[in-house]
Amino acid sequence: MKVTFIGVGAIGLPMALQIKGAGHTVTGVDLSSLAREVAQESGLAAVDSFAAAPAADVVVAMVATPQQLGSLVDSVGTKLDGQTWVIMSTVGPEAVREQGERLIAAGARVVDAPVTGGTARAKSGQLVIFASGDHADIDAVRRVLDAMGSVRITGPKLGDGQAIKVVNQHLCSVHIVAAAEALSLARSLGLDPAAVLELIEKGAAGSWMLSDRGPRMLQGTDVTVTSSINIFVKDSDLVATAAKSCGADVPLLSIANARYRAAAEEGLGLRDDSRVIETWR
Repeated sequence: MKVTFIGVGAIGLPMALQIKGAGHTVTGVDLSSLAREVAQESGLAAVDSFAAAPAADVVVAMVATPQQLGSLVDSVGTKLDGQTWVIMSTVGPEAVREQGERLIAAGARVVDAPVTGGTARAKSGQLVIFASGDHADIDAVRRVLDAMGSVRITGPKLGDGQAIKVVNQHLCSVHIVAAAEALSLARSLGLDPAAVLELIEKGAAGSWMLSDRGPRMLQGTDVTVTSSINIFVKDSDLVATAAKSCGADVPLLSIANARYRAAAEEGLGLRDDSRVIETWR
């Protein structure tokens, strides 16, 4: 299939490369000249706008925020007949429904398919994809989705996948902050946090986030960024908004959100999300 992949950053690029590796023709789109340069060095054609990309059967949107998704839809015009858009960004149910309706009005089919698994699983094609929408539309892009990971059909309505991703990001947000607090506690108790991490991560107190983020928490501020503090400010805000819309009580999420915001206010917004540990002294 001919695929336009919009947003070839830290997680988007390995996703796009997995699609290319499965035999599809892929063109990346990114406003960042650095992202385009890295993509091209990785063997992926990349351009600076949707208009500059060749005609495609499938358009994958992997932008960072609801506002960016809205701006993207503003820019694509009204003649999208024959295209299937796959919104893989974490933007929340409301945004995907609103922008999905606009894309459908322009003639496109739309699949809501946010992902979880981070850059490590993106690089190995092992993401979990929460796909929702018309089953025929999902089937039409299944070969593209399968190249990136395991597809879980979540419901018939646009926004069902985003709603599940909201629950997922609630847990991710809380688990990262819990891991940071626990390792900070170990340090305050006079223990070696690295030794404590090795002892507890495989037991009942372990979590995927503890094992993945924990080692990076024990490194310095300049640790390689796989997901930034700003991303979790955005994602935990999305969770809070979704919870408010349905009257759900999420006190632990509120605590985690405050920690990410504190880290961003301390100038750590573009640093790896593991640096939330620096909000403990």
